[in-house]
Amino acid sequence: MTTIGGFVFLLAMVFGGYIIAGGKFGIILHSLPYEMMMIGGAAVGSFVMSNSMHDIKHVLDGFGKIIKGARFHKHEYSDLLALLYYFVRLAQSKGAMALEPHIEKPEDSAAFQKFPKIAADKVATTMICDYLRMVGMNADDPHQIEDIMARELKKVANEEMHAAHAMQAIADALPALGIVAAVLGVIKTMASIDQPPAVLGGMIGGALVGTFLGILLAYGLMGPMAARLKGVVDEECKFYEVIRAVLVAHLHGNAPQVAVEAGRKTAPSHSMPTFQELEAALQELQIA
Repeated sequence: MTTIGGFVFLLAMVFGGYIIAGGKFGIILHSLPYEMMMIGGAAVGSFVMSNSMHDIKHVLDGFGKIIKGARFHKHEYSDLLALLYYFVRLAQSKGAMALEPHIEKPEDSAAFQKFPKIAADKVATTMICDYLRMVGMNADDPHQIEDIMARELKKVANEEMHAAHAMQAIADALPALGIVAAVLGVIKTMASIDQPPAVLGGMIGGALVGTFLGILLAYGLMGPMAARLKGVVDEECKFYEVIRAVLVAHLHGNAPQVAVEAGRKTAPSHSMPTFQELEAALQELQIA
C-alpha cells in the first residue's frame, strides 16, 4: 500500500504545483491519450521483444509483490525455525533415516502440514527436503553443503531478480521514448507552420507532454517500482538463508537449540523473533 500511496502523493505534488503555478490542464488532457499510446505502446512492445513468455509472466507476478510486499514476516520465521528444529532434533535423536517419511513425501508429512504456508512455498520445501536427503546419503561435510546451498541461493536470487531488472530496463527506456513522441509532435507542428501562433503554441505544448510523460513514468513510477521489487526479493531470499544457516550449524555438530539460534540471527532484524518468542514456539511445538 505504501507504493500506491507514494505514487498518489507524487502525482498530487507534481500536478498540484503545476496548478498553483497557473498551469492549465486542457493541453495535457488533450494530448495525454495520444502521447500515452505512443510511449506506453512502445514501452510494452520493447518489453515483449526483450523477454520470453516465462519472463513476461514473472514480471506480471512481480507487480503483485510490489503491492503486497514480502510474504514472510516474524510469524513465518518462527514457524520455519520451529520446523527446522523438529527436523534436526529428529535427525540427531533417531538418525537421518527417521526423516525419510517427511522429505520423500512432504505433502503427507505431519511436520509440513503443521506449517501450511511453508509447505506451500516450493523453494523452501524443496531446499529443506533436498539437503536433508543429502545428509541421509552421508553427504555430511558442512563446508561442501554450505557451498552448494550458497550457489543455489544465488541462482534463486538471480532468477527472482529478473523481474526487477526488466522493470528497470523499461524505466531507462521511457525518457527516450518520451523524446520520440515529442519529436513526432514537433514534426506534426512543423507541418502546420502556417497556423496562427496560438495554434502552434498549443501543438508545441502537446508535443512537450510526451517528454514530460516519459520522464515522469520513468523516474516517478517504473524506477521506484523496480527498486521496490528488488527490496522485496532481497527480503524474501533472507528466508531461505535461514534454512542454510540452521542446516549448516546442524552439520557442524551443534545441538538443535544452537542450530536454530544460528538461523534466528540470520533473519532480518524487523522480522527476527526474539529469543523468548522462539523458545515459546519450540515449547509449544506438537507434531504427531
